[in-house]
Amino acid sequence: MAKSGGGDYFRRTSLFWIVFVTLGMGYFTCTVFVPEIIPFEHLGAFGTFCRYLVDNHAGILYKGWWAAWAVHAFEAFIALKVCSDKGIKNSTIRSLWFGQTFLFGFASLGLLLKYNPERRKQQ
Repeated sequence: MAKSGGGDYFRRTSLFWIVFVTLGMGYFTCTVFVPEIIPFEHLGAFGTFCRYLVDNHAGILYKGWWAAWAVHAFEAFIALKVCSDKGIKNSTIRSLWFGQTFLFGFASLGLLLKYNPERRKQQ
């Protein structure tokens, strides 16, 4: 979805990162808010470690969950700034970058940071 002017540049992050981040944040959310649905005993050493954290450090997990989303939000606002710096003015495209970066973090922001609008115009 890129035009020659570069103002409409958007690239979806890879399926690997979409699945990995979605499952990771989903697991983290369940661990923090509904740990009773997670079968920790079937997850080996990782499950034992997570059960320990839930039982002994629930407050830290809760704060860590909010911190993870705060980092994603910060990255999303950085994506808006990078869009401006790279000449992406289309509000729909900027919203796509913001939303994708909010959901998938640096996996999305990295694609935007790698984008070079000058090189794109030469093609």
